[in-house]
Amino acid sequence: MWVAVDAMSGDYGPEGIVEGAVLAVREFGLSVSLVGDEQELLDILLKFDYDTEKIRVIHSTEIIGMNDSPSIAVRAMEDSSVVKAVRLVADKECIGVFSPGNTGATMAAALLHLGRLPGVLRPPIAAPIPREEGPPVILLDAGANVDCKPEYLAQFAIMGEIYSRELFGVKNPKVGILSNGEEDKKGNTVSVKTFDLLKKIPFNFVGNVEGRDLYGSGREVDVVVCDGFIGNIVLKATEGLAKSIFNVLRNSIRQSSLAQTGALLLKSTFTAVKKRLDYAEYGGALLLGVEGICMIGHGSSNALAVKNAVRVISECAKHQINERIRERLGEYKTILGDSN
Repeated sequence: MWVAVDAMSGDYGPEGIVEGAVLAVREFGLSVSLVGDEQELLDILLKFDYDTEKIRVIHSTEIIGMNDSPSIAVRAMEDSSVVKAVRLVADKECIGVFSPGNTGATMAAALLHLGRLPGVLRPPIAAPIPREEGPPVILLDAGANVDCKPEYLAQFAIMGEIYSRELFGVKNPKVGILSNGEEDKKGNTVSVKTFDLLKKIPFNFVGNVEGRDLYGSGREVDVVVCDGFIGNIVLKATEGLAKSIFNVLRNSIRQSSLAQTGALLLKSTFTAVKKRLDYAEYGGALLLGVEGICMIGHGSSNALAVKNAVRVISECAKHQINERIRERLGEYKTILGDSN
């Protein structure tokens, strides 16, 4: 199974992305199509030992930048690395695509060239949020759809429940709506109507949950739905808070020789905590509900993130995530309606 990787769109150039692809081939036996400047990518590949039958380079001449308009750039720059990578999936040459570039451009390319699965009203971004214990909470939508209808959120819940069950092994995922209180009638008009819809779906719906529940310090939940405006704020705030905590801890340790000694003794513990909170362990966030598998990575994705992104994409294919989504939405069509 070949996975397409946009090798040119990250913040720090293609070297870490190429290294991640090599690691995926070595550790998981997967096959990767690197899309980007052919000569530059081949020069980087010379630094590594790898199975040459499992990595190929697809040449592209353009790069969509972080500040480019997604809808305009995707149509105007057909030879860009992200568009060519997505088209490999559309042409059935690859099972999925990973890009650490412009999120909007990746989404636009996926919608333009892959299209939505039958029955999907709006594809959401599903972001894994690390918590105190166990597998991550799946937060969706994490930024694809700023304004949502209740029917969209209900579909997000179904897709997130499948993702949690199939990829993270949660047997009966608990699904909740992100709100400003646990009471049934808390929230805005959209979340209240979504509550009524989710009560009708035969899965483990636990009702409204609050922000603290995302991290395992409150009500237990595995899948949390909200609109993309709220979800993206939550995601960025979570990333910023985790980074700030580590920076404060690091600076405090540097100011005391006693603290430095203690830090040496706790090095393995700090390493384990950092690993648990590192987004790179999950590769990125899936754009669910499109034909093919599309993962959006952080702009600063390193080799570890790329390696895990390729792994997750292959696991999605093995677990037939899209087939499960198509089947489940078909089962609940009467409940969800068809609100485009």
